[in-house]
Amino acid sequence: MTVMVPNGRVRMEDVARQAGVSVATVSKVVNGRYGVSAATTARVHQVIADLGYEASLGARSLRSSRTGILGVLVAEFEPFSTELLKGVSSAIGDTDYELMAFAGASHGGSVGWERRSLRRLGGTLLDGAIIVTPTVIEPGAAIPVVAIDPHTGSHAVPTVDSDNVGGARSAVEHLVGLGHTRIGMIRGREDLESAKLREQGFRQAMAQAGLEVDETLIATGSYRAESAVAPAHLILDRRDRPTAVFAANDLMAIRTVEVARELGLRVPEDLSVVGFDNVPESAVAEPPLTTVAQPLRELGRTALDLLCTLLAGGELEQAQVRLETRLVERASTAPPAT
Repeated sequence: MTVMVPNGRVRMEDVARQAGVSVATVSKVVNGRYGVSAATTARVHQVIADLGYEASLGARSLRSSRTGILGVLVAEFEPFSTELLKGVSSAIGDTDYELMAFAGASHGGSVGWERRSLRRLGGTLLDGAIIVTPTVIEPGAAIPVVAIDPHTGSHAVPTVDSDNVGGARSAVEHLVGLGHTRIGMIRGREDLESAKLREQGFRQAMAQAGLEVDETLIATGSYRAESAVAPAHLILDRRDRPTAVFAANDLMAIRTVEVARELGLRVPEDLSVVGFDNVPESAVAEPPLTTVAQPLRELGRTALDLLCTLLAGGELEQAQVRLETRLVERASTAPPAT
């Protein structure tokens, strides 16, 4: 039964009646407190959305000036963002804040999802936000914001990232050191700065080794596993295929190995494959994946430190923080067959 709200004014009592819970329970859900089951929390949130209670949340935050909640905003929950979230979660207990995570887009390719999320959540539900791999953000949000992974917006937005150029360079240098000279690449989403930087590192390493880049061996994915299928076929299903492939993230690298097997190639005997990120899946792949390790959880913890400094009114010693990467050698790479 739908509750009729007089004059369009939504009260907490209206939400409680519609959800079939007490006002105290609604208050706990709104304030992100413990003691409410997941099912009840989901039901209350659905009623809040149905009745348009967002304005009331805004009024509450204006009265108190703080909500005590920090958000981690991701386009979608996948291995990379999940590891970052674990890093933030491991450090939130050392603060006075509680943590909420939000998926801002049903598809990772939805440009502008971070703007929409900040408009809905900033200043009403969240005191501050960490945005993971934004497509583009600008300063002037209603709340302090820190971005993880490079973005194409203003440098006035604090950023934490890894050495994408150096990491990609180390991947190619590893392959060159094994004796590979014909190396392909599956790059990431063209609208993300990390993809551009990893391709830059690839090209730098090839040039430093005196190797010419064969542009027909460069193909584009989207960082999703399935996005590597067509590029991998394009690169590998040919007589003059490369002896090694660098994929711009682990999910695409793992899927590239699977495509290679479908084409009758052995990894690493016939084809070496290197990824980027070192998500947990890379260590249990078959064969275990050689990859460039980003300090994923440390990225999350560092972003939280920056955000808490901003919320406390402090000055950031460094607004763009870059953490080191390292090459993790596993069984997916070997010298080329002679």
